[in-house]
Amino acid sequence: MALLVDIFGFLSVMLRGLTLSAQAMTLGGIIFLLLVARPFAPQLGATGETILRRCQALTRWSALALALIVSCSVAIQVAVLVGTVDITAGAAAGADFALAGFVVIAAALGTWLACRGQLGAKATGLVVVFAIAMLLGQAVVSHAAARLDDRFPLAAADILHLLGASAWIGGIPYFVVALAASANGNAWRLVGSRFSHISMISVAAVLVGGIVMATVYIGSVDAIYGTAYGVMVSTKVLLLMGLLFLGFMNFRAVERLRRDPSVPILRLRRFAEVEIGIGLTVLFAAASLTSLPPAVDLPTDRASWQEIVERITPHWPSLESPDHGQLAIPELQARYAAVVAASNQASQPQAYVPGSGIVAPRNAEDIAWSEYNHHWSGILVLAIGLLALLERSGYGPWARHWPLLFLVLGGFLLLRSDPETWPLGDVGFLESFRDPEVVQHRIFVVLISAFAFFEWGVRTGRVKSPGAALVFPLITAVGGGLLLTHSHAIANIKEQLLIEITHVPLALCGITAGWARWLELRLEPPANRIAGWIWPLAFVGVGLILLAYRES
Repeated sequence: MALLVDIFGFLSVMLRGLTLSAQAMTLGGIIFLLLVARPFAPQLGATGETILRRCQALTRWSALALALIVSCSVAIQVAVLVGTVDITAGAAAGADFALAGFVVIAAALGTWLACRGQLGAKATGLVVVFAIAMLLGQAVVSHAAARLDDRFPLAAADILHLLGASAWIGGIPYFVVALAASANGNAWRLVGSRFSHISMISVAAVLVGGIVMATVYIGSVDAIYGTAYGVMVSTKVLLLMGLLFLGFMNFRAVERLRRDPSVPILRLRRFAEVEIGIGLTVLFAAASLTSLPPAVDLPTDRASWQEIVERITPHWPSLESPDHGQLAIPELQARYAAVVAASNQASQPQAYVPGSGIVAPRNAEDIAWSEYNHHWSGILVLAIGLLALLERSGYGPWARHWPLLFLVLGGFLLLRSDPETWPLGDVGFLESFRDPEVVQHRIFVVLISAFAFFEWGVRTGRVKSPGAALVFPLITAVGGGLLLTHSHAIANIKEQLLIEITHVPLALCGITAGWARWLELRLEPPANRIAGWIWPLAFVGVGLILLAYRES
């Protein structure tokens, strides 16, 4: 229980991201079934029946996944509440968040049952009711429900925003399934045209709902860059702009299909695949937002524009590390001991936030240690990007061994990321997992090592499976997305926010690199050439950002 409480902050963001993703897939499937698959099934004959059957199956499994994820989320939240407050499990299960979760679970299971058979008039009416119940259940646990003023307009904006995102982002996988199942240009044209119109309406709903919520929750221009909430909203907007660009490219492809059904659709399908990936990242960014208080509620301790400019102004990198004994580790280890002792008590202080992590004490040597880590990591990543560019140019075939540098990077991060923990510090390996930031660092080390082995095997011909080549772009994109949940500002402390600001561009570059490499692999020449140059340049960008990293 103590370990669960300690990592609850990070775990809750992950579960919230999975919940939003599964719910978007479920709602998107319902909308796609009702507005695309069912209406066109009679007209498209056997192809239409195949599309309907496959989309119905995907909706069914998405609903089941949603029920399981929300069940886990409610169970964990109830357990943490019981473990940190003097309250019974029955009382905790009667809280608003639990009741809302039960509604979503029931609606998801109802959708799963309704989609097991033929979608007649009765079943269709039921899934619409279930979809409404899911939307209302999520609105109960949103920021809007916690407001004293304008609660209902904000809840309506939240529902509109979520509905639009579900129809658009959650509908893209069904669009890809429909394109794959279509046997002729006429089916591609009909499905593409209908989904294009649904997407345009959905984008409008996302924008209207998002603008209303951002206006109320952010409140001022300085809160956009001066608070963690504002920074995450800005990041989400940038990701949505990338989605809109891909959507525009697909819209052009659909328009060509309307004029000529014989036009190949490979690029349309591949861009839609990338839309799915970026769309899921947007949903996890939205999950991260729910873990942060709205910017308007934090009028003090904001970072000023001058402080941000000063922090991001490049300086010559520091390549000398202080000694381990100079760090403020004894004080941090004392805090670990205090957290362990507190977890064994019957109750927690009133202001206690489960899973908020430990804000580490810092002195000049701690800052120098962290900057040294980032700068040497930047050198390694910059070398990786330059070697990948050299290999891409054809002038240095020996440069294909660049993935091995990721193993060096992984070992470096394992050794130095958390000096208070194993292997340098006295905090044991298992005990270190009480801190959510340490957990995230360990996950990144595993991801880096995994795609290093896979990509090196692909580059050298040791691994010949086409699927193995996709490991590198997928893990790179996932790693970039995880950086958006790698929150240094759970309590929105100004200094931690200034660090968080530097992680956002790293995340965006990682996401760009991953999906550009995906397109290089999935598109045919010469359409994949541009993507083949973009992803190494994104790694160069990551290296330069790390070299310019500062904490003072």
